[in-house]
Amino acid sequence: MDVDWEALFTFSVPPLELVVRGTLTYIFLFCLFRFVVRRDAGALGLSDLLVLVIIADAAQNAMAGDYLSIVDGFVLIGTIIGWSYLLNWLSFRYPWFRRFALAPPICIIKDGVKQEAALRRELISDEELRAMLHEHEVDDIAQVRRAWLEPDGQLTVLRRRASRDDGAAPGGPRRGL
Repeated sequence: MDVDWEALFTFSVPPLELVVRGTLTYIFLFCLFRFVVRRDAGALGLSDLLVLVIIADAAQNAMAGDYLSIVDGFVLIGTIIGWSYLLNWLSFRYPWFRRFALAPPICIIKDGVKQEAALRRELISDEELRAMLHEHEVDDIAQVRRAWLEPDGQLTVLRRRASRDDGAAPGGPRRGL
């Protein structure tokens, strides 16, 4: 086995081309995940994982072309990490950029009522909503004052305060979704 050390550590693709490819692919994927694939970012199912693997392979081909050396890969990885850091820094530093980079939370339950349009837009079925609420130990949607789908795909739930006028104790009868 002979290792071609020179080929391993010299550029096979111009570094500027790698930076441009990495930049364009990163921006495309950022926009795709920011505006299209919202709810799947926080929790990955089997199909989500498969999509990520396919996207990673397609992105690698789009970014790298036919690079052969380690330094080509280093430039590409540095470009991707650089863009990630820059977008995080801009989001931290500038509120106007944060509003662009981070999707706002979406209210999916308001005063115990499912917001059907928001659930339909986010493709959340009643079964998925029920499972999400169960993770927050909520059995009855009427217990929920507000529930938001966060930008990372997680659910934030604010419960209603128990009222003496409700006639039901916290462990009382429960209604289903």
